Amino acid sequence: MSDPSQPFDPAAHSVPSTEPLSPHPHEAQHQEGAGEASHEDPLAKALADVALLTAKVSELQDQYLRGQAEVLNARRRADEEVSKARKFALESFSESLLPVLDSLEAGLAIHEATPEQIKEGAEATLRQLKSALERNKVLAIDPAVGTKFDPHQHQAISVVSAEQAPNTVVSVLQKGYSIAERILRPALVTVTAAS
Repeated sequence: MSDPSQPFDPAAHSVPSTEPLSPHPHEAQHQEGAGEASHEDPLAKALADVALLTAKVSELQDQYLRGQAEVLNARRRADEEVSKARKFALESFSESLLPVLDSLEAGLAIHEATPEQIKEGAEATLRQLKSALERNKVLAIDPAVGTKFDPHQHQAISVVSAEQAPNTVVSVLQKGYSIAERILRPALVTVTAAS
């Protein structure tokens, strides 16, 4: 209980206020700055992320363009290589035929050749031609009599009756030729009738 002789002091008997105390002016500025910084941090982070992603997109676009250029260059080089391969293959084949041409011209230049000389010259020229073709992987298809008929390599001109096994080659009317295992021309053959 209060002493009546003492004067009344309102501060001693005041009830604590529920309102916040006003901050000191310096504290108020510090709190405002902190609030601004907390608002700027997400924005600054977002801007940094956008800048990073923009740089990555630019880098990926550059890589894509370089990749496209490399693909185009590779395609161009491949086309050039195929063109050169065809050109040089034709040159190589033509070069291997030149001795055959020389032999034919030399044989025709002899005006008083005997039949034996003409035959020897023709046989030598034929050997040169066969050799040139073989060097360029052109091989004859000349099945032996009795060989089983192969529709991939042979073309039957006629069917004859013979004492051989059915569906076999009886005779070769014209040789066939293949190049690198691809048929240029099938051999023309007669075959026995199938049973």
